[in-house]
Amino acid sequence: MRITKKTILAIGLIASSLTLNSCDDNDNNEMLQRPTALVTVYPTAPEGFFMQLDESTSLVPTNMKTSPFGDKKVRALVNYTIEERSYGGNQQSVYVNWIDSIRTKQPVMTQGSEEKDAKAFGNDPIEIVRDWVSVAEDGYVTLRIRTLWGGSTKHIINLVSGVNKDNVYEFDLRHNAQGDIRGRIGDALIAFNLNSLWKEQPEKVKIKLNWLSFSGKKSVELSLKMHPNSSISNTDVQLISHHIESIVR
Repeated sequence: MRITKKTILAIGLIASSLTLNSCDDNDNNEMLQRPTALVTVYPTAPEGFFMQLDESTSLVPTNMKTSPFGDKKVRALVNYTIEERSYGGNQQSVYVNWIDSIRTKQPVMTQGSEEKDAKAFGNDPIEIVRDWVSVAEDGYVTLRIRTLWGGSTKHIINLVSGVNKDNVYEFDLRHNAQGDIRGRIGDALIAFNLNSLWKEQPEKVKIKLNWLSFSGKKSVELSLKMHPNSSISNTDVQLISHHIESIVR
């Protein structure tokens, strides 16, 4: 992931919208500016898409026929409204007010040693912020990260797999500031797709995440459920879309 100052400013605006309260008639507008949920966007053939809200709930947009992210599977922040004639249950039709993707990437493989990984992927300090968007779900690890940002220099974030031969579920979060180690504290979002990482994909795993913070080495264990194979299908999306079109005509 390459993070620029523009990305940090965008995250700052999101953070502000989550913490500031409005005292005037613009409350509704304020609510529309705030993310309603963190989802995974799944494109479907031929051009549709749905959003996985949790392990049992899929959201199908009524006002968007194609994904704004093309054929990419990405994590995203979304603000939506449930339609009055929603299907209910584990499939809901929603009106998307806005949606913005989170940089989503695959883990990288270790270079064979901690020293080589530090050289290849960086060893600059970084913090993981305890926040509602820092979560392990749907086979993804999504993190709100915090570090020093000096300006326009791009930072690179990677999740390194294979760091412990005795535990395939252990990872190192690596940060390469590319020399940009002074400046203001700022936040950004990053997501990693762990689905299909292992030949035999488990239903649920406990992963260990290591990183270098400003106060030293840290680690945390996270319970991660992989993306369920029983989630909404292409046929389901097409049927729902057809039903929606028949309603709004």
